[in-house]
Amino acid sequence: MADDHELVRRGIRELLRARSGWTVVGEAMNGREAVEKATRLKPDIAILDISMPDLDGLQATRRIREAVPTTEVVVLTMHESDQMVRRVLDAGAHAYVLKSDLATHLVKAVKNVSAGKLFLTPRISDIVLKGFLTRRNQLDPTEHSQARPTLREVEIIRFLAEGKANKEIAAELGITTRTVETHRAKIMLKLGLHSLAELIHYAIRHKIFTAPSGTE
Repeated sequence: MADDHELVRRGIRELLRARSGWTVVGEAMNGREAVEKATRLKPDIAILDISMPDLDGLQATRRIREAVPTTEVVVLTMHESDQMVRRVLDAGAHAYVLKSDLATHLVKAVKNVSAGKLFLTPRISDIVLKGFLTRRNQLDPTEHSQARPTLREVEIIRFLAEGKANKEIAAELGITTRTVETHRAKIMLKLGLHSLAELIHYAIRHKIFTAPSGTE
């Protein structure tokens, strides 16, 4: 885990150590140290603050995901912003937890990410959906109105919304990674989407994917 405040790290440490079988293998005070330790220790999950010196949480997330694709990232922040959620998801993180909700939602976030699922707290899910509806209402109502994903594209949309990597989707569907990448590019173009976060919004709105409720 990485946070430049000792009190926050201590609180996270106590929450995680209270869970049977969970081990905190390393701590960092800045983003660069977090990347170095994650690369060396290869933890199952890295918990990163957004606002850190010497590489912020977004930069650290990208570098960790590139160096250790098996390490999932949970991001902590004080920002209640749809734009920030989209940036976090696009960086490769699979969970977004407000620091004010640490005690309530951090353990749930880690459990969901460990199971290969995305995790947004209920409050953040509301913010994300409101942001999506605002952007949708600003678009030309005829734009992409006729676009409909095929059954195979719906499968891929669901897997992507669940946080699965292209390689994992290829294994699930018995196709090549390149084919998944091609489908993904066509889906984004067909539906007028520009990021993974927008694809997740689309999947939730069309009931292809249901955002985790944060329940145990």
